[in-house]
Amino acid sequence: MSLSMSLCFFFPVFCVLSLLAMLLFPASLCPPPCFCSSDTLVVDCGERGLSSLPPMHLLPPGSRSLLLANNKFASLGASSFANLSSLEELNLSNNYLDNLPAGLFRDMSNLTRLTLHNNSLTVMDRELFQVGSLQSLDLSLNGLSTIPIGSMDELQHLRWLSLAGNRLHGLERAAFEPLVNLQHLELGQNPWECDCNLRDFKHWMEWLLYRGGKVDALECTLPKDLRGRDIRGVPVEMFNYCLQLEDENGGGGGGDGARSGQGGGGGGGEASSDCSRARYRPVSVRRAIGTVVIAGVVCGIVCIMMVAAAAYGCIYASLMAKYQREQPLMGDGEADGEDREDKQISSVA
Repeated sequence: MSLSMSLCFFFPVFCVLSLLAMLLFPASLCPPPCFCSSDTLVVDCGERGLSSLPPMHLLPPGSRSLLLANNKFASLGASSFANLSSLEELNLSNNYLDNLPAGLFRDMSNLTRLTLHNNSLTVMDRELFQVGSLQSLDLSLNGLSTIPIGSMDELQHLRWLSLAGNRLHGLERAAFEPLVNLQHLELGQNPWECDCNLRDFKHWMEWLLYRGGKVDALECTLPKDLRGRDIRGVPVEMFNYCLQLEDENGGGGGGDGARSGQGGGGGGGEASSDCSRARYRPVSVRRAIGTVVIAGVVCGIVCIMMVAAAAYGCIYASLMAKYQREQPLMGDGEADGEDREDKQISSVA
């Protein structure tokens, strides 16, 4: 007879307490089919072929990392991660998520690292990332075409952000200004259009670099004369035509139209954005030619004035030298005349 059976035989209360403990606190303390590490407080549910979340209420108390990568999740409920305030890391990469509800991560007050790499996200709700503790956010390899203004207002502690491998054409500076602690930004592998839509964001990016941040290459795909160039090396003068477009559209109408076109607004915004891109090359070429002509005329006038001044100086110097040479000769002539007059007077006497 085993020890447990012997104890149950002599102490029935012990058996009742044991059964209650098994019912209330499962022996595994881990949601199937995940693997839970008691040492590192990591719950690994990755590569399990899951299409729905495992029972989150079975996570061990105090769990810090939840790994759900390489599964088949297509959607998540708004309360999927409720009451998981102890989690510091959540990995949802390599799934099929195409939309995430607002406030999905709201209850994760200690979350510092969120990975959504390689999903199918095409839109991002403005209230999705209401996580003030977040320090690292990976949104790379998705289908995002815009970052809504206000979507990052709560991320003042964010230090690392990846938007690489999306469908971004342009970005709004106002969407990134709340990221006062950002140090690393990845923007590569996007079809950037280096027109007025990126002018203000270029200025913000230069400010980020100035304060010691790091940004990878942001290569232009349009217009053709800037294709393949890193916008960080494009002179700011190339965007002067934006001011002319804003004046022509009534003081900023061009920029607003471009932004509404980027955000999926009405046809007027898209038409304005297309107009800006279509007029980019001729306006910039005309300005470049005008600048060269004006610079050439000014340089020519300055050179003529310098030559004239040099010639005048040479003529003046030669005249002064000739005058100085003639002065002693005139003095000697007067002295000889006086000597001759003295001799004549003496001879008469």
